[in-house]
Amino acid sequence: MKRLLLALTFIICQLSFSIAQSALEQLKADPRKAYGTDYPYSFNTRPLTKTPNGYEPFYISHYGRHGSRYYWTERLYIELDSLLSYAHGKNNLTPAGEAFYEKFMAVKSELMTGVSELTQLGWEQHQGIARTMYNTFPEVFRNGGNVYAISSLTGRCVISMAAFCQELVQCNPKLEIREQSSRFTLDGVVPTDRQNPVKHRFPKARPRYEQHRDLFQDLDTLRKIAVARTFIQPDSLPGNQHHIGSNLINLYTSLPSIGYEGMMGNIITDKELADEWETSNLGSYSWVFFPQNDMIPILQDILKKADAVLNGTSDHLADLRFGHDTCLGPLTVLMGINGADRDPEDPNEVKNCYQSWETCKASNLQLIFYRGKKGADDILVKCLLNGEEATLPVPTSSFPYYKWSDFRSFYTDKCNISPVE
Repeated sequence: MKRLLLALTFIICQLSFSIAQSALEQLKADPRKAYGTDYPYSFNTRPLTKTPNGYEPFYISHYGRHGSRYYWTERLYIELDSLLSYAHGKNNLTPAGEAFYEKFMAVKSELMTGVSELTQLGWEQHQGIARTMYNTFPEVFRNGGNVYAISSLTGRCVISMAAFCQELVQCNPKLEIREQSSRFTLDGVVPTDRQNPVKHRFPKARPRYEQHRDLFQDLDTLRKIAVARTFIQPDSLPGNQHHIGSNLINLYTSLPSIGYEGMMGNIITDKELADEWETSNLGSYSWVFFPQNDMIPILQDILKKADAVLNGTSDHLADLRFGHDTCLGPLTVLMGINGADRDPEDPNEVKNCYQSWETCKASNLQLIFYRGKKGADDILVKCLLNGEEATLPVPTSSFPYYKWSDFRSFYTDKCNISPVE
């Protein structure tokens, strides 16, 4: 039996690998995925696997990143304002740069005011995710009941939570939702927040590919191209051109979330970003891999709250969490979702275990719990990442369903890491 489970687990891992192998094909079909963590949420349209006979969903545990927002720091807007104004005064803007300058100045006040705040698109993303959850798993919510939601202390996360919870209540007014954004609950949503009264120090991890970076052909040329398309004499600009190019790229990838896509013309193109996605994805993998152990409190919160529902000390239909990519990304690595914990030595293989767009705006993890209608002993769990069925490094003979006992045992062991003294 053990051999069978191991064989099935191997097949599932290979399936995950095959799916991940199509990363470049996905990028070709939708070059905007090269925006990585700036990619606006895309709703899954593929049908989910049929619920096993005799089972129905009864509880959902969720972690969601806030939706689309203005850029997270005003520094980007201030630096571009200063540089474009300087170049305009020196007649150092190309025709494309001049057109960009005029459009940027027309909306500069809005950008400066909106720094880090949720946009209308961000609100709508969480409305859509909530309604999709309700319609996909109506058995969980149909009779009404209690839902508990916690959020980061950051405004865009609080508003994302509000959008999500309001939509659930619109779907069924019999739902009673308790929303909380508090230092008391930071361990379950952003354990690394400086305001968290519980201090943790877990060992950091470093991906093995970084020791073999020389095996990877770095195509990092777009920064130079973007600068050359914007300015007539780039060498006369104040500041570092690599940083200037990074600012142009960061603004470009943020524009769809704000509603100003196209403002930069052809200074940067989606195809060019896609051509260099593997380079940026390597950097993304490092920053989600390094702090993965810091997310152990979130995983413990997931286990603890599910246990409470199963042993009858909690009546929650769902436990919802609203936080940041800096938590969800590392959490997917910690949990090994879709092979994100594989830690390849070859940097060219990183794209096959992690794709930065999986931590997009409004990205979300949903764990769906199923029980037998006739009192079957086994509780089953299914994992959805951004609405799509995901693999876990837990043995199973019925993917995408995992026995809760196996899930709980595996991830309890995952959490048994000694803090750094």
